[in-house]
Amino acid sequence: MNVEFKKLDNVNGELTVTLEEKDYADKVKKQLKEIGKNRPEPGFRAGHVPMGILEKKYGTAVKYDVVNRDIVDAVYDYIRDNKLRVLGQPVPDKDNELKDGATEFTFKFKVGLAPEIDAHIGKDMKVPYYTITVTDDMVDQEITALRKRFGVQGPGEETEPDAVIKGVISELNSDGSVKEDGIVVDNGILAPIHFTNEEQKKLFEGKHPGDIVVFNPAASCNSNVTEMSSMLNIDKSDVENHKGDFNFEIKEIIVLKPAELDQEFFDNAVGKDKAHNEEELKAAVKELIKDQLKGESDFRFTIDSRNVIEKAVGNVQLPEEVLKKFLISQNQQLNDENIDEEFTKIRSQLVWDLTKDEIISKFKIEVSEEDIMNQARVAVYHQLSQYGPASLAEGIIEHYAKEVMKDQKNRDTFERNALNKKIYDTIKENVTLDNKELSIEEFKKLYETA
Repeated sequence: MNVEFKKLDNVNGELTVTLEEKDYADKVKKQLKEIGKNRPEPGFRAGHVPMGILEKKYGTAVKYDVVNRDIVDAVYDYIRDNKLRVLGQPVPDKDNELKDGATEFTFKFKVGLAPEIDAHIGKDMKVPYYTITVTDDMVDQEITALRKRFGVQGPGEETEPDAVIKGVISELNSDGSVKEDGIVVDNGILAPIHFTNEEQKKLFEGKHPGDIVVFNPAASCNSNVTEMSSMLNIDKSDVENHKGDFNFEIKEIIVLKPAELDQEFFDNAVGKDKAHNEEELKAAVKELIKDQLKGESDFRFTIDSRNVIEKAVGNVQLPEEVLKKFLISQNQQLNDENIDEEFTKIRSQLVWDLTKDEIISKFKIEVSEEDIMNQARVAVYHQLSQYGPASLAEGIIEHYAKEVMKDQKNRDTFERNALNKKIYDTIKENVTLDNKELSIEEFKKLYETA
């Protein structure tokens, strides 16, 4: 067997595989013997069929099977042994043919080669890094939100936007009188903040226990069958018959009372003993906001660094013919008519993936088990943080991180995230950061002009 490789251009090559009879003859005989052992022929028991009969009946099919397999193996062995950076899959030449009676076979394959890419990462490369300014207003708003989060519900004298209102719901006639034998819900509960209709919400503003409000349940929820069924305590099939007005006699108003600015709240909001007065609370909250916004800054860096690097890399030649054939073979929805449009969509991402491979190779980036585990910890931290600092104890995070890592899909995701983090951390370490401080409003505008 002979395998030759010829480079056609920077990103295309051709593999030629030549097989002579001596390369495959023994394999054909061996396979024929296996057939003879397991398959009887008329007049012969299994294992006693003459080779001549086997060759006559099965020889051609077996030869083509062996030759096909050997040629494919030769192609992939050559690629592996010679460390060719191949994109897609080898494409067989249209003239490849297993001719009847032939003993020597020559097959050609076109292969797409990964282009040589230089990401130009170095200190002469400048990439913007945006830090968001944390203002006093942002700190005050966060403290207000935290006070609500750790507040308690209690009776109120007047409705508030997020109040829960309890009372009696009574169905009305078209003239506004209470409907005889109409629906009456003695223990009705409403949360106007969830109404989809603003006019219906306003009906409950500034109300007090004892007030009667005329409202329309159907209008309040855009006639949602499930909502009306729950609100009026009726079967879903009966909803259509009760789309008129109702009285709501307010019996009780439940409001959320913000947490007091005491040590219990400080501990719940920012962690035990991290603040002992309002000044320390504001300082601690400011740091929390900074940590949260750093994630936004880092994400923006992934966009800006990619833009800068892609510009430095410039136009990249790809083995488009091979890649298009590969994509068509992998996706039933793609064909010769639509592949050009689809390839245009994915070309940029493909080049970026190749660029990242170059960065990984150049800086010898590797992902450790601890890197993957850290991504699991981050995911668990964000999930548990909604329950307050008490839920973020190291032991709890570690326990749940190990649990989510047992799912292979989760593990694969964390591994990809860990690799991406290392790539962008490496970029950040090796370029010059053009540090800029922006307000949150200015930062948001970066995405509007992107």
